Amino acid sequence: MLRTALLSAVLVLCGLAAARWLTYDFQVWTDEGARRLEVALRPVQAPPVAVQGPGVAAPDLPALLAAGGGATVVDFFYTHCETVCLSLGSSFQQLQAALQADQSKGEASGVRLLSISFDGARDDPAALQAYARGLRADPALWRFVRVPDGAQQQALLRRLGVVVVPDGRGDYEHNAALLVFDARGRMVRVFDIAEQQLALDYARHLARRPR
Repeated sequence: MLRTALLSAVLVLCGLAAARWLTYDFQVWTDEGARRLEVALRPVQAPPVAVQGPGVAAPDLPALLAAGGGATVVDFFYTHCETVCLSLGSSFQQLQAALQADQSKGEASGVRLLSISFDGARDDPAALQAYARGLRADPALWRFVRVPDGAQQQALLRRLGVVVVPDGRGDYEHNAALLVFDARGRMVRVFDIAEQQLALDYARHLARRPR
């Protein structure tokens, strides 16, 4: 009886130890939660993929993120999306309004917005321009780009943990989040789209911090 009890106790302790390791000391319980904690602990450098978009002259993504310093809130989308991308667009419109309010008070935050299309074959600069116009995006605050090279696009998605699955009908299933990058081109935080205020507050803080 005692032997059985001791064996059970050992199994419980082993299970707790495994759970603690798998959940980063019980801090996360999902793959997405693990991704966010991993990014917070070890920022992810954006790869030097070429980007293209209306009014964008930077040769690659790190250069675009570094232009002007500050911080950048990034999302991934495609212009034909009629589901989650609409929520992302609405969130970015609200973030843009908050940044414009900062400017009107003479308190430019140093935060910019960047939407990256993962449908580079269809979302050429003209399509991105039309999409930006429909969202009334201010190009001084909110830019739109694609990664024209398919291999580089896939490398970027993998590096940043963005999941995109073609549905076979020309659309995609994909995760959605607000990614905050510093001026060194590093992804330093990941927020849920419902946490747009947290993302903005963190980006403002990051932009004010000495490099």
